[in-house]
Amino acid sequence: ERHDHSTAIADAAGRLVAQAEWSLPIHLASMLGLLDILIQKYSDDIHEGDIFIANDPHVAGGTHLPDLALVSPVFVDGKLSAFVANLAHHADVGGAAQGSMSGGMREIWQEGLRIPVMRLYSRGQLNSEVMELLLLNMRLPEERRGDLNAQIAACHLGVQRMKTLFGQYGNSTVSTAFAEILARTDRRMKTAIAQIPDGSYNFEDVLDDDGLDARDIRFKLEVRKTGEQIVFDFTGTDPQVPGNVNLTLNAVQSAVCYALKSLLDPALPNNQAAIDAIDIIAPVGTIANCVTPGAVALRANTCQRVVDVIIGALADVLPDQAIGAANGANTSIVFAGTDPGTGSPYVYLETLGGGMGARSDKDGKDGVQVHITNTSNLPIEAIEMEYPLRVESYGLVEDSGGAGRHRGGLGLRRVVRPIGHVCELNGVGERFRHQPWGIFGGKPGASGRFRLREPDGSIDELPPKTGRRWLSPDQAVIVETPGAGGYGQPATRTAEDLETDQASEKFSAEFMQRHYKD
Repeated sequence: ERHDHSTAIADAAGRLVAQAEWSLPIHLASMLGLLDILIQKYSDDIHEGDIFIANDPHVAGGTHLPDLALVSPVFVDGKLSAFVANLAHHADVGGAAQGSMSGGMREIWQEGLRIPVMRLYSRGQLNSEVMELLLLNMRLPEERRGDLNAQIAACHLGVQRMKTLFGQYGNSTVSTAFAEILARTDRRMKTAIAQIPDGSYNFEDVLDDDGLDARDIRFKLEVRKTGEQIVFDFTGTDPQVPGNVNLTLNAVQSAVCYALKSLLDPALPNNQAAIDAIDIIAPVGTIANCVTPGAVALRANTCQRVVDVIIGALADVLPDQAIGAANGANTSIVFAGTDPGTGSPYVYLETLGGGMGARSDKDGKDGVQVHITNTSNLPIEAIEMEYPLRVESYGLVEDSGGAGRHRGGLGLRRVVRPIGHVCELNGVGERFRHQPWGIFGGKPGASGRFRLREPDGSIDELPPKTGRRWLSPDQAVIVETPGAGGYGQPATRTAEDLETDQASEKFSAEFMQRHYKD
């Protein structure tokens, strides 16, 4: 239901030709890395009916362990002609915490089962021992089996459809079309890059923390542009940290590619050429290019900060395309326990959106996923039907959108409690200490926060990365996601827009007076 999955097609050399338009941008480089390693490792030992599986960020091209990727070769007349791939986030892949996404993990081994590139199917036959090993190391094995079977079915369907395509047009025509798609994407990206004025552009931003001891983790970026060449240099970015907010290089590639596309040509295809047109310098051992055993489960939050520093660096030369800092958080919450009605274990993971940054010509959207994580929210009806949880409240956070000529979007508030049992809770948030900044005089959006409502009605503040804790039926967790920054001076907001703000009840009278008084 959350749509946290992607599909893609690659040519016989493993070059990614197309990623589905509704796929997640963060998955782009994951599939590129997997295909590259698969071809290096297996070379001529790839056969019709094979399905390969992998997830590891350090040895298999992944970005974090819950994302399991499957790849199938496509053979036409006995010749390897293409690959189809899909990737899906699984609710749990083992590790120290249920949901495999808790903050504060110190090494990759704590985050779940590490899978190198390996065969799940060989010449059309399931390797049942590999499947048994995978499921044994994951909580809710039957749920995992179902999700893996869905991915396997997607591989089979992808192979069938590709064979139909090759059968209709011929191997030569399809292969030529693949090459032309990549060549045109390369030309289109470089043409767009050439429109940026030559120069050097700089920006810095910080992550709140790593869930352990690191605070205010710095991202430093210099963008150097000359003609059709563009370099994103992260030299000066802080060293990798003990907590699991580190990035592998391919995660940075996905974020950079997404950000540049969004600023220059949003309709540009997602493929190998889009990434190859960009040069990235990310020193080894930094949070932007960590090494083993760097923990990476929360890489989505950190990728959002990569996007923010790129927008910040290029805002002055691309003012019409730039936006205020968005919620940039991908706030995640995990509830896990045993359903008292069925006696079966459950894990409920969700990543919640928040405010979108204000734009040059309009307000930011309220309560949405932004940038690289375009997953959907899970409807209350689905949550309460599937899990022993009660969603007591779901709405927008008043006053959370930054003021400006165009205002930032509002964050979300959800209040959830377990029904008839004690459950495990862990949550991860960013932009909880550092507000999403405004742009060109726009004000910052509100920070997010986790709070705990006690039986007597009192409210306790929880840390941005809560770690594992227990939640009883007479307690409730209150999740408030960050808003987003405004665009332009608040004094220039139109009377019509101010009237709409007042009528919407999204902003208090005090907020309106403080930011828009005469």
